[in-house]
Amino acid sequence: MDQITKGISNTALHLALHYMENNPEENIPKVVDALLVFIHDKKNRERLIAAKRVMKEKDNPYRNLIIRGFEELQPIVRKRFVSNFVLNASMLGSERTQALRDRYDCNIPWAILIDPTSACNLRCTGCWAGEYEKTDSLEFELMDRVIREGKEMGVYFYIYSGGEPTLRKADLLKLAATHDDCMFLAFTNGTLVDSEFSQALAELGNFALVFSIEGFEEQTDFRRGSGTYRKVLEGMRNMREAKAPFGFSTCYHSKNVDSVGSEDFLDFLIGQGCMFGWYFTYMPLGKNADTTLMTSADQREYMAHWVRGMRNKKPVFLLDFWNDGQYSDGCIAGGRRYLHINAAGDVEPCAFIHYANTNIRNSTLMDALQSPLFMEYRKHQPFNKNLFQPCPLLDNPEALAQMVKDSGASSTQPLDYEDIDELCAKCTGAAKEWESHANLLHEQYS
Repeated sequence: MDQITKGISNTALHLALHYMENNPEENIPKVVDALLVFIHDKKNRERLIAAKRVMKEKDNPYRNLIIRGFEELQPIVRKRFVSNFVLNASMLGSERTQALRDRYDCNIPWAILIDPTSACNLRCTGCWAGEYEKTDSLEFELMDRVIREGKEMGVYFYIYSGGEPTLRKADLLKLAATHDDCMFLAFTNGTLVDSEFSQALAELGNFALVFSIEGFEEQTDFRRGSGTYRKVLEGMRNMREAKAPFGFSTCYHSKNVDSVGSEDFLDFLIGQGCMFGWYFTYMPLGKNADTTLMTSADQREYMAHWVRGMRNKKPVFLLDFWNDGQYSDGCIAGGRRYLHINAAGDVEPCAFIHYANTNIRNSTLMDALQSPLFMEYRKHQPFNKNLFQPCPLLDNPEALAQMVKDSGASSTQPLDYEDIDELCAKCTGAAKEWESHANLLHEQYS
């Protein structure tokens, strides 16, 4: 794999990307033709051909997003995106992961989410990681080992969360430089993103940031603390000036849907330089979680319609993790498309499912993927025939409770060791309320 991709990078890919820089609108379709020589998987070839078609549609928002990439990002960022994300992670790597899925009859992920540290300089209301110890961390050598094992499986996309991952910025920059054939992304509260760090990310080209923001100033500071919003905008400005890649992450909840689900807010973020946006809904993790922040079924349905509408008109790539189940054939966790390694080393099926059988300190990635809880995920996915009900916690809580019990998995929340039945009980009402809305969405969009 490495020799193949290095060969492409040093010959045809290098020439193609150089050619593309001169006149992207005209030459991107020609670059696609050059890349098709190396791609044999039918679905991956279809994706490339679709990208070629997009460039011919003057009003297509994704064409305009690509043009933004040439205007607003460093050339090395574009090169790394194509070689590391498009080729290694999404095409050549996916062929390897599929072969391993067939061979071992277990899930093999496309991406791995890692928490370098559980420490954080903020204390946000309802943080999904709030019940972890704040002193846990993964040493550089361990994270390096995880990435090396992942690459052997065909995994070339690594995401950091926490805690606040930029507290470990030196180690993360080193990992990105060491594994320059991979794509890296970090969720950050944005308060530590200075000019020096932004410039380093721009020079690497394979490391993007996702700024957490909850709406405009009032909504963001409501959960994250006074002054946070202004620091987020300062961090975005530093990234924009360095021409480094970044986007936004928004947790929509009962008190901010009107803000984050507004065209004015999305236009504002695009104006700040965001190339992509990830929408999450509030999850009531921890025994003392504020369940009043959970969205109503009406609010969640609104976001499903709204995100789809914005995709058709705005030059930004948007994901809504719960409402986009129809595109991913349901839940992507449990190693099906991704897994989560917390800062204590516990290998969890999802960032929002704090139960595990294995710890990466005394197991391999393959051990974790073949552990009882992960195999329960594989056995039961998708958790609902209606893909607008993908989540085993929020939409099908009885499914998660049964899997945790059948697998003998233990809570990874040392501050409260939340019982699985207590956690799932908080979602039962919301799941029932959502079912009729999900059925209507299924009829409309399927």
